[in-house]
Amino acid sequence: MAEAPILSSGLLRADHMGARCLICDNQARRVAGSLGVCIECIRGRPEESKPFISTAHRRARAVFGLPAQPPHSREGIPCNICSHECHVGNGEVGYCGLRRNVNGRFLSAVSTEKAYLHAYMDPQVTNCCAAWFCPAGTGAGYPKYAYCDGPERGYFNLALFFYGCNFNCLFCQNISHKELDFPEETTTDQLVETTVNNNRISCWCFFGGSPEPQLPFAINASRKMLEALPTDRILRICFEWNGCGNPRLVERAAEIALKSGGNLKFDLKCFNPTLSLALSGVENSQAYANFEMVYDRFYNRRPALPVLTVTTPLVPGYTDAKEVDGIAGFIANIDESIPYSLLIFSPHFMMSDLPITPIKQVQECYRAARKHLKHVNLGNVNLLTGCPFRAII
Repeated sequence: MAEAPILSSGLLRADHMGARCLICDNQARRVAGSLGVCIECIRGRPEESKPFISTAHRRARAVFGLPAQPPHSREGIPCNICSHECHVGNGEVGYCGLRRNVNGRFLSAVSTEKAYLHAYMDPQVTNCCAAWFCPAGTGAGYPKYAYCDGPERGYFNLALFFYGCNFNCLFCQNISHKELDFPEETTTDQLVETTVNNNRISCWCFFGGSPEPQLPFAINASRKMLEALPTDRILRICFEWNGCGNPRLVERAAEIALKSGGNLKFDLKCFNPTLSLALSGVENSQAYANFEMVYDRFYNRRPALPVLTVTTPLVPGYTDAKEVDGIAGFIANIDESIPYSLLIFSPHFMMSDLPITPIKQVQECYRAARKHLKHVNLGNVNLLTGCPFRAII
């Protein structure tokens, strides 16, 4: 396989619009140059596809000095923060890049009190993928969970962007989370002080790099915040993640979201496990298991204000109606009322040679989701310039 060029920015990119699949030689299907294989081969010929998938992710991670795969050294030190359950051998670093084994000592760059995290004020109503049904965007749950009987304009979400991730999405829109040499550091006390001193902060949202590798910090900071919160304050705490965290930590995060009026946003990127491996570097079966667990233990305790939602980015040529049908069917088998949002794709990182999601693909995916679910939303529709929303659906 030909090597992808390295740009001056240090990121990898391959400009292969109209590239042929390296397995079936089909040029009719859209193929990302960095990946080199089409959706039909990924699903239908997985063992032939996996070497190409492995090469794509090894290249993407090498730029940042990250291991190509989760380490599982026989004599390694175990880490149980996320679903990878890395066993980090001497001299190795964990898949997220935040923990390493130095001469038999397990060293973590972060803790329950300190995080690699960038916090910033995001005006309400934000571009949050839950804004179409949550208190911030609609006033749902007013007055217990919302300041307004409608959108909370004039308030802020304290956006909490984590460095590090347990996925390796080739289309990542927040790739700066992998730049771990000089990250911003934040403490629990700093977040609490900032929030207590600003009555206009009505949300916390943990995202980034997905929160899983730093969930112990997020849970500890959230608990401290809720304890310090004045009785007349509302602060919803949400987690936007891939869902592949340690189940015990996911359960604690769900308790916090439930109590505060927040929600858990599971980004179920794929239904087919090999496609998940292709797009994100890892399979995502734990996300589905965690989703069911959260539903069983928490959803019906606050059904009028959903504590769960799902998003799926519509990657051109890959996340098609078949994938969405599988994801939506899974959700509907649990509860057809769970809100589901399909996100229009914008090209980034290793998949910057792909276009914005074609309207035909959006329409097919939307119809596939609506076959199963009562509440389906389209996110990032602003990217489809010149096309009225009604024309899309």
